[in-house]
Amino acid sequence: MTGNEIRTRFLQYFAAKGHAVIDSSSLVPRDDPTLLFTNAGMVQFKRVFMGEDKREYVRAATSQRCVRAGGKHNDLENVGHTARHHTFFEMLGNFSFGDYFKKEAIEYAWEFLTRELGLDADKLWVSVFREDDEAFALWEQIEGLPKGRIIRLGEKDNFWAMGDTGPCGPCSEIHIDQGPEAGCGRADCAVGCDCDRYLELWNLVFMQFYRDESGQMTPLPKPSIDTGMGLERIASVMQGKHNNFDSDLFSPLIQRIASLSGKEYGRAEKDNIAMRVIADHARATTFLVADGVLPSNEGRGYVLRRIMRRAIRFGRSLGLAGQFFDNICLLVADLMEESYQHLKDSRELLGKVVSNEESRFGETLDHGLAILSDEIQRLTAGGDSPALISGEFIFKLYDTFGFPVDIVRDVALERGLAIDEAGFQSAMEAQREQSKRSWKGSDVDHLEAGVVELLQQDVDCEFVGYKGKNTASTVAGIVSGAGYLAEKAATGETVKIFCPQTTFYGESGGQVGDTGFIAGPNGLVEVCNTRKIADRLILHEGKVTEGYIARGDKVELSVTSGRRNDIALNHTATHLLHAAMKEILGDHIKQAGSLVQEERLRFDFTHFTPLTAEEMNRIEQRVNECIRENMEVSTALQSRDQAVAEGATALFGEKYSDEVRVVSIGSFSKELCGGTHVHATGDIGFFKILSETGIAAGVRRIEAVTGAKAVAWAQELAGQAARVSEYISAPLSMAPEKITVLLRQQKELEKKVAELTSKLALADLDQVLRNAVDVEGIKVISVELPLDSPKTLREIGDRVRDKMGSGAAVLGGVLNGKAALLAVVSKDLTGRIKAGDIVSATAKLVGGKGGGRPDMAQAGGPMADKLPDAIKSVPEVVRNLLSA
Repeated sequence: MTGNEIRTRFLQYFAAKGHAVIDSSSLVPRDDPTLLFTNAGMVQFKRVFMGEDKREYVRAATSQRCVRAGGKHNDLENVGHTARHHTFFEMLGNFSFGDYFKKEAIEYAWEFLTRELGLDADKLWVSVFREDDEAFALWEQIEGLPKGRIIRLGEKDNFWAMGDTGPCGPCSEIHIDQGPEAGCGRADCAVGCDCDRYLELWNLVFMQFYRDESGQMTPLPKPSIDTGMGLERIASVMQGKHNNFDSDLFSPLIQRIASLSGKEYGRAEKDNIAMRVIADHARATTFLVADGVLPSNEGRGYVLRRIMRRAIRFGRSLGLAGQFFDNICLLVADLMEESYQHLKDSRELLGKVVSNEESRFGETLDHGLAILSDEIQRLTAGGDSPALISGEFIFKLYDTFGFPVDIVRDVALERGLAIDEAGFQSAMEAQREQSKRSWKGSDVDHLEAGVVELLQQDVDCEFVGYKGKNTASTVAGIVSGAGYLAEKAATGETVKIFCPQTTFYGESGGQVGDTGFIAGPNGLVEVCNTRKIADRLILHEGKVTEGYIARGDKVELSVTSGRRNDIALNHTATHLLHAAMKEILGDHIKQAGSLVQEERLRFDFTHFTPLTAEEMNRIEQRVNECIRENMEVSTALQSRDQAVAEGATALFGEKYSDEVRVVSIGSFSKELCGGTHVHATGDIGFFKILSETGIAAGVRRIEAVTGAKAVAWAQELAGQAARVSEYISAPLSMAPEKITVLLRQQKELEKKVAELTSKLALADLDQVLRNAVDVEGIKVISVELPLDSPKTLREIGDRVRDKMGSGAAVLGGVLNGKAALLAVVSKDLTGRIKAGDIVSATAKLVGGKGGGRPDMAQAGGPMADKLPDAIKSVPEVVRNLLSA
């Protein structure tokens, strides 16, 4: 049975048992800032388990894509060396949210394994938490489970907790005996042993308690079920393999790698490890890029870069010197796109991301070898070889250049050197912690107690703002400024108001929340922001400005009209911009973030080079063409699958329900979107790009304005052009030529000024030298000069040093309103006194500091008015330094 068949059977089985089959969520957790990546099936349901969200179903089944690399859950270093570790894997899971509990969970798991998959019951074992008598008894009732196959284990193995506090409970695991040949050979080998003989297949978590800060556990009012079974593991078992990498989920990838490298899988363990690493990391790379993660030097992007570079390095060990990794990643997309449709849309982007990273790393690999060679040469220059290459240096190579420690080890062995592995591992451990800390999580706020209570009351809010900006409703909830539910709020108090119907758009999908007013019979609330919580609760944040507002009040909600209209212009323009960029730059363009507000729009997109002026002009012209065509902007509700099949664009990281709102702009653009838009593109009037910048590796940002704001920008630009024309006394069309002439003339004049300043300063040089004073046998010169540049000061300093013979001099002048100082000392005196010491002491009098070589040093300070005193003090400064 293939891996794809197992996945399909699992979902079909649980659908027949009344479970809603839910699509895998993104690898980038949407509602959990504590995680780098989605690492388990329950992550997308965490808020449901916490009681902060409620779904329209109470049973669910998923095949969840997961990544464990970076942060607390990190399997990266083990991949390739073991039979079971992966960075990317699929977790099959069934869930109950206060519906069925232990009995059904146990029965479903047993039935699926033994009847649907046909596993031999005589090979199956079960573990339960040592104190869970209920689960033990339920397993004893399972027909077909041989007697004596239920094992009690401790908290480490069979108790699960979401964290130090929160939902928790015992769990039960189903294991399969793969026979002595898969084991460790110890006489005491049994369920719970770390070897692969008694292989865990499925973990059933019985979420039945809540643990508080004191550690006290109380029963949950609605116990829940969370189960997980790794698809790769069950596939290898079903196919009679003892190594996940030998299953059909990996074999096509390994065959391709073997073909490209000319190596045979299974012949040499070193090559086997390399092929497994590449196959695993190609799967992780493919799915991470498809979910919007791009290689960078921090957070998730840093982990992806490590994954990719580790695979590329192992390719080198197979003799794959050229680019190959994109070939393997695109094969992953081909093999998996039937089960994960979003891989089709990211195929072009995937190829470019991997090719670009592989090309960059090829350069850094060579660069790293050169740096390593220099370091070894430095360490061995004295003739005595050092004991080892420091862990700090090895880590710097790894962290800064992505240079693998394995290559450092190989080179060191060739040169007869050792390496500080312990120091490297210590630095690596610190980096793993930093990787998690440096990651900037999502802006999910900690929910206030009052908001959680509203969510637990199973309230919903109907957004009626597509049809108008005003509506009547009722105050159904008030969250006070302290964060708790309140019956009423008076003038001056900050509040969050919940109404069952609202015309206020809650901030989501990049569009800012609406502002406006809520008017009741006894008071008025000014709404400064509107937020959407858990996809179903819309809260109006503001302040009571008149009287009081109370729960149960009949109220009138009014959105600020002009602001909403401006936001709509920018939101529709964002859709036009996205479509225009895809048309002009290519399908690899993906939205990586956006901000739609009344003043402007911001659009982040995946692209690897700055846009040229020509590209920006073409994009801008295309958007304005669409505006002039006055295309109809229409909306429709469709099933998500139908909308995507018809070409609608779904965005990275967004969570969509089965029924989605599709915004179409003629035949030019079609996106899944819940935001507010204009009725026709002509309403936008005018679109203007203000800037295009890079914000991360492979991600760029456009900022633009529309409508009246764009007209105001054009008028301001026209005003500036008119002033330029006035300044140059010529038409604007002649400005480039005129400015070029003026700049050339300015440069010539500056050159003449510098020459005259230098001549003026040098005119009395002989007199300056004659005025030198003797300080303990040293000729000391100090003089204030007219200056036009630091270059003039240095040139005069060189002339003074050349002409004074043996001695010391300090020259000073004023540049841009600040004091500038230069000290020179003839080489025969640098053993007695140094230029850096002289200039540092003198600079203190002008509020500054400085330093430099023993024979020449510079300084500066903000107190230009104190320069004459500083120059006058030089002989005394020299005297003090000589006597120190």
